[in-house]
Order: sequence, then C-alpha cells, then structure tokens
Amino acid sequence: MPPISASMVKDLREKTGAGMMDCKKALAETDGDMEAAIDWLRKKGLSAAAKKSGRVAAEGLVGVSTKGNVGAVIEINAETDFVARNVLFQDFVDTAAKIALEVKGDIEVLKGKPHTDGRTVAEQLTHLVATIGENMAIRRAAVLAVDQGVVSSYIHTAIRPGLGRIGVLVALESTGDAEKVGALGKQIAMHIAASNPQFATIADVDPAVLQREQAIYREKAAASGKPAEIIEKMVVGSTRKYYEEVVLTEQPYIMDDKSKVSQAIEKAAKEIGAPVKLAGFARFGLGEGIEKAESDFAAEVAAAAGTKK
Repeated sequence: MPPISASMVKDLREKTGAGMMDCKKALAETDGDMEAAIDWLRKKGLSAAAKKSGRVAAEGLVGVSTKGNVGAVIEINAETDFVARNVLFQDFVDTAAKIALEVKGDIEVLKGKPHTDGRTVAEQLTHLVATIGENMAIRRAAVLAVDQGVVSSYIHTAIRPGLGRIGVLVALESTGDAEKVGALGKQIAMHIAASNPQFATIADVDPAVLQREQAIYREKAAASGKPAEIIEKMVVGSTRKYYEEVVLTEQPYIMDDKSKVSQAIEKAAKEIGAPVKLAGFARFGLGEGIEKAESDFAAEVAAAAGTKK
C-alpha cells in the first residue's frame, strides 16, 4: 500500500468535510484511491458533501452571445478579479463570444479568427497579457442550436451585458411565438444558474454515475438491518431525491417551487399555444473545477526580502 501523505488527507478533507482521522482511515482502507475513499466515507455517513462542486480558484469572465436559434458561451480566465474590471479584457471576451457563435465553439478555430487591429484572437490575447501583465487563457466554449425555436441566455452577476461570473444557455425547440419561448428560456436559464443541474433529463444521466450512487444508497440502507424489499424501496426513494438534485427537468422550479421544471415547461407550452421541448443547456461557472495552489503570503514576502520566514 502506498504511504498516506498529509497532503492526501488534507485533499480528502477539503473534498468531503470529514474529520482528519476518518479521512486517514478511508485512504488506508482504499489503498490511497481518492475516489474510492470518498465513496467509503459516504457509505459510512461520514462525508459532509455528496459531491465536489469544484473550488472556484480562477478569475476572468464568462461571456454569452445569442442570435435567434443559436447561442454561445465562453470562459476566459485571468489570474485576478481585477482583470475582469478592465475594459480591454471585457471587450476581448465580448468579441470572443460573438466569434465562438460563428465557429460553433471550436476554440482552435476561434484562435485563428480576426479580432482587433489586424490581430487574430490568439494574438490579441498575447497582446493583452503583455499589456495588462497577467497570464490569461481561453478555457472552454460551447454552442447550442435548434432548427426551430430559441436559444436563450442569462448572465448572473453581470459586469456588463453578456459578461459575468456565471453564463447559461437554454435551447428550446418550438414553433410558438419566439418572444414568448425566449422569455421562458431566460427564466429556465435563471433557474439553472441558481440550481446548477448536471443533466437535462433522467435519460441523460450517465448509467455509471447512477450505478455508483445506487450502490452507496443500497449499502447505507443495508446497514439499517431492514428486509431486502424495504431496502429496495429506500434505494428507489434515494434515487428519486438524487434526480431532484441533479436533473433539470426533475428539480423544483425556482419560479414556482410547487412544480417541477418539466411541469412548468408543459404549462408554458399551453400558454404559448405550441409544444415546447427542452433541447439542452450549458452552464459555465467561472473557475469551477480549477484548483489554485494555496500560497503563504508571509513566506512570499520573506522570500522577496531575501530572508526566511
């Protein structure tokens, strides 16, 4: 078995919220396998979190751009939140989002497209790095489109129109009035910004992810000592709750928490006078999933002064 380092224990504590000794034991029981250790803690009821949402550790901006039945969202990172307030950087992200719309979200193609003053997107980014003095990167982009319908967008904590820390696209297929469909799409996008679903529908849930969740539910239920048929009912109930947490159509709608999102769409379709189908969504939260190394400020100052802390 590989040695269990203090950094491994610390990492597991940050991911689960469990106690130090429990984390150490979990890693020992699973031969240092981090994901298996997370599952071990969850099965024992020792994990304070069912999933890791990702520590926000990168700055910059998320930008969105829509045009009728097509929409794009892009994330461009920088080292500090100061850069997000820089107009040059804001203009860069805004233009990049519009170009992403044209190139269907292909970042490599986007980098070669014209941007400003005869420079390509990639050259303009290099120019900004030299001008502003911070490292920057185009992290990701996504595009949604429908044959008939609308792609709506929403920016949470907008620093200016189309730019902010959370960007959402919602694609709705419908032959109904575009303005009404678009309004519904924006409300759903606001819901997504707040609830952060992982899947659009139950059919979209990764079977491997579901099996892993149900295995944990089953083992925890079995520890209760109840009969097998009761255990299976408990697993069904836990699975239903899981869907309500991670599946968009199963979540309680924030605009009307008495209805699920799927029911809200059905109700809106009646008012619109035409069927409405959720074709997909994309949600970019700035810096989600990026881990930034923690620094010791005092040590940095001491090093800069040529002394030891």
